[in-house]
Amino acid sequence: MDMKRMLICESGATKADWRVVENGRQTARVLSEGINVSTMPMDAVESRIRKAALELPEAEYDEIHFYMAGVATPPIRSAIENILKRDFKVSEVEVQNDLTGAARAACGHEPGIVAIMGTGSNSCYWDGQKIALHVKSGGFILGDDGSASVLGRIFISDFIKGLVPAEIAEEYSKRFPSGYPEIVELVYHNSDPSAWLGSLCPFILSFYEHPYIKKLVDSHIQAFVDRSLKQYDIAKYPVGIIGGFGNALKDIIRPIFEDSGIRIRAFIPDPIEELIRYHSR
Repeated sequence: MDMKRMLICESGATKADWRVVENGRQTARVLSEGINVSTMPMDAVESRIRKAALELPEAEYDEIHFYMAGVATPPIRSAIENILKRDFKVSEVEVQNDLTGAARAACGHEPGIVAIMGTGSNSCYWDGQKIALHVKSGGFILGDDGSASVLGRIFISDFIKGLVPAEIAEEYSKRFPSGYPEIVELVYHNSDPSAWLGSLCPFILSFYEHPYIKKLVDSHIQAFVDRSLKQYDIAKYPVGIIGGFGNALKDIIRPIFEDSGIRIRAFIPDPIEELIRYHSR
């Protein structure tokens, strides 16, 4: 039997995870900088893909399956396909958005609801083959309820307005940039502000027992339920939760979801393992 070699990449805002799979078995892995076409210019996307290609084994691939946020139009998909074909020796290339990757990882060929809860957030109803209903995310400025970046944004907004309790604000100031000009620079002139805002979440969550933080976090999760997940048939389908942020908050998320009538299919911190299984079947 001929050996089938695949390259599968799942990329978020923070990192891109590349796996070489031969006859269903992983043979190489490379972690590279995150690649997100919704927040990065195409030349930066191309540069990061090329850099990853140089770190991966030089080989011919039967298939490349590439999942990334922001693959929203045929021209974007075509541009990414062309970059991959230039940088790799490959017979077939598939480029999909991160939500399709999350749905394949969480549900496989079964119908269900999918919730991405990572640096950003997103959701959909997956009918077993395709995304059949999608409540638009809006990104960390217009939406992304339930994400690390927006929790960070809400906290830092309170901080600059003097609304964070003094004992927490003092601890923040010891560990992070706390001057107003510094914060504005990091948010408005940063190449990846959502990643920086999301990076504040371990600090925020370390104070979860404080009433201010508990209310902040719980209301943030509830907003994702109310504004996105309740638009799907939650009475019929369970929700698969994808992403490291969601997995880190699972003990907080479970009771909030249950009180809203949502059944949880699984918490999957890293969808790439399930995507390897999906494409190896």
